[in-house]
Amino acid sequence: MAEDSPKRRKANFNEAETEVLIEQVLKHEQLLFAAGPGRASPGQKRKVWELIRHKVNPVAACPRDVEDLKKRWRDLKRRDRSKLCRLSQGCGPPGSPALGLLLAPEELPPAPPA
Repeated sequence: MAEDSPKRRKANFNEAETEVLIEQVLKHEQLLFAAGPGRASPGQKRKVWELIRHKVNPVAACPRDVEDLKKRWRDLKRRDRSKLCRLSQGCGPPGSPALGLLLAPEELPPAPPA
C-alpha cells in the first residue's frame, strides 16, 4: 500500500515550451474554441491537441501530455486576463492592452501616483 517514493511533480514549463504552445493554440484557435453550429467535434479537437503536443514535446524539459498543455493554456489565459484588468485600471498607457500579455508582475509599468 505504501509507495517507496512520493509522486514528483513535473518541471515547470520553460519559455520555449510556452512560446510553442501559444503559437500553436492561436494557429488552431478557431478549431479548438469556436462555438455554434460550425464547431469542431471532440474527436477533431483531440487530434489538434495531439498535434500541439507533438510540436511542444521536442522543446519540452519533460514529456507533456494533452492535459498538461490544456492546463497551462487555461493558466496563461487566466493570468493574462488579470493583467489586462490591472492595465485597464490605469497601470499602463491607454490603448496598449497587449502590454500585459505574458509579462511578469515586475515587468508591468508602475501604477500612476494616486
